Amino acid sequence: MLALNVNNEYARLRAVLFGTAQSNGKIPSAENCYDPSSLAHVLAGTYPTETVMQLEMSSVMAVFQKYDVTVFRPNIIENCNQIFARDIAFVIDDKFIKSNILPDRADEYQALETLLAQLNSDHIIELPEDCHVEGGDVILCDDYIFIGVYSGSDYPDYITARTNLNAAKAIQELFPQKNVKTFELRKSNSNPLENALHLDCCFQPLGLGKALVHDRGFLNYEDYEWLLNYFGKENVFEATAKEMSQMNCNVFSISDDVVISEQNFTRLNSWLVANGFTVEEVPYAEISKQGGLLRCSTLPLKRD
Repeated sequence: MLALNVNNEYARLRAVLFGTAQSNGKIPSAENCYDPSSLAHVLAGTYPTETVMQLEMSSVMAVFQKYDVTVFRPNIIENCNQIFARDIAFVIDDKFIKSNILPDRADEYQALETLLAQLNSDHIIELPEDCHVEGGDVILCDDYIFIGVYSGSDYPDYITARTNLNAAKAIQELFPQKNVKTFELRKSNSNPLENALHLDCCFQPLGLGKALVHDRGFLNYEDYEWLLNYFGKENVFEATAKEMSQMNCNVFSISDDVVISEQNFTRLNSWLVANGFTVEEVPYAEISKQGGLLRCSTLPLKRD
């Protein structure tokens, strides 16, 4: 049995589920895109190829091997995009929680059967049907569980609205010892500069007391200010709208002072090094065209 344990985003990683770009399927049509970044690249003819995405994911696998991380992969579904493992489930403490994701993606959870067979079935949780949630909206910070939500009456109109208040309430009930804090996210179906698909697209805590934030990812400016006050403005990297759309907030921590980041994030990577981090730079720009990056592709199962 695999003993699950995840309490924050940056403790030393021991085991992770990592998505796959094998048999990724054909380029989607514009009407089948789930996010504005994918839509923009489909319309521009710059949507990434399967071959390049496989190479990018191989570069991340090499980092996991370097740091002796146990890696699980989903079973391959023919002609299915299975890159973003974070969407389909997430771990809090020692519980594995199934996301209630877009119906078109339900098969992706079934592809985890090899992993699920190694977990204590009592620790696998399925939320009620009215609790919409994806793992990118759930960020752990020790005593806090930060959850990105959208609660507008036009929620059904946004393909980019993935997590609702019902899910946040259910998670608070599951973990009464934690402080669940919700953040209303800005949504757009068509403009990547105005859309925070998930909370981890505009915010992520790192080790060493640092964090990455983009102010306009939040509908309420007070939420952004709360994060600045919580971490201290001097400890926060403030991403621009363009940097947010390129997924600068969506790096992935191996430990409190080791971060995997995209090699073209020049300003961010320089800031990380200046603040005491070892940065493992990888090519991941093609995968980012689908509206996700390194955190989206990974589902931590065990941290120290």
